[in-house]
Amino acid sequence: MKTDWLAIPDVAELLGETPGRVRRLLDERALVGSRRDGVFRIPSVFFLDGSVLSSLRGTVIVLQDAGFSDDEAIDWLLSPEETIGMAPIEALRSGRKAEVRRVAQTLA
Repeated sequence: MKTDWLAIPDVAELLGETPGRVRRLLDERALVGSRRDGVFRIPSVFFLDGSVLSSLRGTVIVLQDAGFSDDEAIDWLLSPEETIGMAPIEALRSGRKAEVRRVAQTLA
């Protein structure tokens, strides 16, 4: 799935929060990001209507429990998944959280 990548200051502005709060969201696993072109960035599709996608945190935790690094989790979320019929992040954005997590749990 094509996405824009946002730096922490951009995410802070989008959420109406401080960069420190964005870092806390990353620490709490509510968000996940990656170094792209030397700058730490977060995919814009991880946000919906000016907020962090609520189903992202639990899904990221499931992927990490399956042994995924942050980069691998992001790549999986953004790549088409045959068993879901679309990229997992698209399914999460359309409310199909249980289905995405069920598939993620089989990846361990």
